Amino acid sequence: MDSEKKLFLKNFIWNSLGTGINSFNSLFFLIIVTRVNDIQTAGIFSIAYATATILYTLAMYSGRLCQVTDIKNKIKDKDYIATRLLTCIIMFIMAAVFLIIKQYSGFKTTIFALLAVFKGLEAFSDILYGVMQKNDLLYKSGQSLTLKGFIGIFAFLVIDLITRDLRLACLAVIVVNLIILIIYDYFIISKKLINTEDKINKNNVLSILKSEFFVFVNSFAGIYILNAPKYAIDNFLTEDIQAIYGYIMMPATVMTLFTQFIVMPFLGNLKDMYEKKQLKEMEKVTFKIKLIVIAFGAFSVLAAFLLGPEFLGLIYGIDLTAYRMNLCVIIGSYIFYAISYINLVTLTTIRYTFIQFIIYVISMIIAFFGSNILVGNLNLGINGATFSCTMTLAFQFVLYAIATKVIFHLMKRKM
Repeated sequence: MDSEKKLFLKNFIWNSLGTGINSFNSLFFLIIVTRVNDIQTAGIFSIAYATATILYTLAMYSGRLCQVTDIKNKIKDKDYIATRLLTCIIMFIMAAVFLIIKQYSGFKTTIFALLAVFKGLEAFSDILYGVMQKNDLLYKSGQSLTLKGFIGIFAFLVIDLITRDLRLACLAVIVVNLIILIIYDYFIISKKLINTEDKINKNNVLSILKSEFFVFVNSFAGIYILNAPKYAIDNFLTEDIQAIYGYIMMPATVMTLFTQFIVMPFLGNLKDMYEKKQLKEMEKVTFKIKLIVIAFGAFSVLAAFLLGPEFLGLIYGIDLTAYRMNLCVIIGSYIFYAISYINLVTLTTIRYTFIQFIIYVISMIIAFFGSNILVGNLNLGINGATFSCTMTLAFQFVLYAIATKVIFHLMKRKM
């Protein structure tokens, strides 16, 4: 095996491990809260984490995707870092505005605020991971995520067990992430890769904010679409139902995680193919990824039908057998989302973002009205949340499939 293949494999393994642990931390946190505290507290944690994730997309703005696929490389690392610092500050301001508007209880407000800080640190770390990836050190970011995942979950568990106070447990995770960000992400790795002679270019910062605006809106809308049913539940139902929906939705996120595992190591390859105008090769690669995702999704739905509620009940200590079909339908709907995500990556790589903006705006409108009507107005409860999720993701899948097919057809005709 030559050195290039070894590096690819090393990047793939560590990125998969780190991303997997970090993505599953919300699952482990929710299990701990349910077992140590109670289902009402778990419901608060579920909606707070969902909100923090939406705010996280604001801090991420365009994310690592555009940073890594920057073909011309005219924008320097310091410009990306300065932009991320600015978007993180904006995120914290928006979090404060949200909490002022909602007027939650003191406990719920504190949990929301702490989780927002946690996701803000995560967003800032990601820009340093982009620096690592552009220098063929993706495995380093995977190692960082692995450290944060393991130590963070352990700290959360220990503090919650000792104090029975979710606020202190969340604070412990923040401290862990901050220490690793400063010592490992920056001083040990990134500081050596960033050119100290480069100056922050305000025009470049504005250029990033302007050029990647549609990417940000798409990401923000995408996360909102997935969590729209949770906000409908927050408006119309109880914390108990919020927790239950969180339990049955959590396994579906495996689809998103699995897709990211497969796609992320291919970002550089897709960028090179586009630069060389190898559109057919791009289509072949993405088609193979889609087949793998569909196969994994079908297996997941089958596993959920046979053992899903029993397995989740064992984990959370809650009887979920009444929600077997909800679980299967939600996981199935995430197959649509996973394929749409692959198309998103492809269209973003070739810098088609406005059409995605249109798709996400339409999908977000459907998600907002669909979830509120089905959950609230029609009183379908958790079934309404499930139907809303499926309807929105299926509609989005159709729009993305059409857009991707048409754009590639037109591009190939011009060649």
